[in-house]
Amino acid sequence: MHVFPAATRLRRRHVLMLTGAATLAACAPHAHGHHAPAPDMRAVDRRLRQAVTRGEAPGVVCAIGHDRQVVHRAVYGRRAVTPTAQAMTWDTMFDMASLTKPTITAPAVMQLWERGLFGLDDPVARYLPQFAAAGKAGITIRHLLTHYSGLPPDLDLAHAWQGRNTAFRLTMETAPTQPPGSGFIYSDINFITLGFLVEKLSGLTLDAYARRFILTPLGMRQSGFLPPDEWSARIAPTQPDENGHMLRGQVHDPSARRMGGVAGHAGLFSTAQDMCVYAQALLDRRAGRPSTYPLQARTLMLMTTAQQPRGGADLRGLGWDIATHYSSPRGDRFPVGSFGHTGFTGTSLWLDPGSDSYVLILTSRLHPDGHGNVVRLRHDVATAAALALLGPAGG
Repeated sequence: MHVFPAATRLRRRHVLMLTGAATLAACAPHAHGHHAPAPDMRAVDRRLRQAVTRGEAPGVVCAIGHDRQVVHRAVYGRRAVTPTAQAMTWDTMFDMASLTKPTITAPAVMQLWERGLFGLDDPVARYLPQFAAAGKAGITIRHLLTHYSGLPPDLDLAHAWQGRNTAFRLTMETAPTQPPGSGFIYSDINFITLGFLVEKLSGLTLDAYARRFILTPLGMRQSGFLPPDEWSARIAPTQPDENGHMLRGQVHDPSARRMGGVAGHAGLFSTAQDMCVYAQALLDRRAGRPSTYPLQARTLMLMTTAQQPRGGADLRGLGWDIATHYSSPRGDRFPVGSFGHTGFTGTSLWLDPGSDSYVLILTSRLHPDGHGNVVRLRHDVATAAALALLGPAGG
């Protein structure tokens, strides 16, 4: 075997990183003091490399957790394509988009619920009186959390409104498109409203609340709304805004951006490492193990089991997706009863408490021109990961 000089080896390693042939081994010791055979994740890696080659996303970071450790980490492709090509790295920071909903806003709401400040079936208008307008008096907090409110998917973006106060007014004036509880409509307005509810009941802005009561207790130091300038070099850019400016460190979602970057439905930036911390803490708390997750185990059980109104065919927890047409990150092998969420920018997290596993996929699939698509990638990676972890029979 030919041994390359050190400088050549370093150059070769750099080239491998740029072309997306870098996979990182498991990064945590086994929790029980012994080492199980490493699961065979070659099929996962093949699919991740294929996604980059096919242009589904310019690059990808993937982490698979099982039995209280990260059993696979993979980094492929590029963080940025333009104006300068940059290799993807494990510590790349991503616009998490709608993963903000279940990881920040929903637990913030449920912390306030644990304090007895409201009931899940209370009308929203009891706490935000303006919300009763346009036929919304019957919409409850549970309706918002499960996306059974009947509200349309998004605020009207046709005219160039700006600012949190305008967003609040538009939200309060929105009319439902169907009766509350009658069907599932995935709506950013539900979680924009919940963000306003957290601010009203806590007296804090949502970003300050998240930092103090969710991110800091979990030790997630590389996560938050409104990332500071010193983080920008590590942030994966998305696509140009309406003025042709490449978004990098500014939230991609137009409503959240118009609201100043802090909203209940989008705005969180995070890294794979921090999201692994989050996922593991959630699974630990839910299982009754020691954990820094800032909710009680019974509350997490409530959030991660079906809570939609009676008769609802689309299964939703409180913030979390269980079985809807958005559930592609479950793949073919993780059971119904596992749960997760996606983000429009190309992020996803799916957790299976039964097997003590999770699959995290972070991409900036909109970079550089908005054309990437990772719906199939999420499905395929989850299926391959479950086969590696659970075997052909599953479980």
